[in-house]
Amino acid sequence: MNKKQRRTLEAIFDEPTRANIPWRDIESLFVALGAELTQGRGSRVRVFLNGRGAVFHEPHPQKETTKGAVESVRDFLGEAGEAP
Repeated sequence: MNKKQRRTLEAIFDEPTRANIPWRDIESLFVALGAELTQGRGSRVRVFLNGRGAVFHEPHPQKETTKGAVESVRDFLGEAGEAP
């Protein structure tokens, strides 16, 4: 995991929840952690990490992830045993 990915992981776990994290940075973090990503229908992205699976929606047309989506990513990473 590089420095930018570490900062993304820390940003996901920041309180209060941030709403300015680019989705591409979150996808890059997933890949660095060893997750398997597959594209679903439309803007859905399936993520499998450490025996856990989740489906997220890519934000569009904006690039930044909403607070609710960041909280979902945080919960998923916590369940998968990944935290800063």
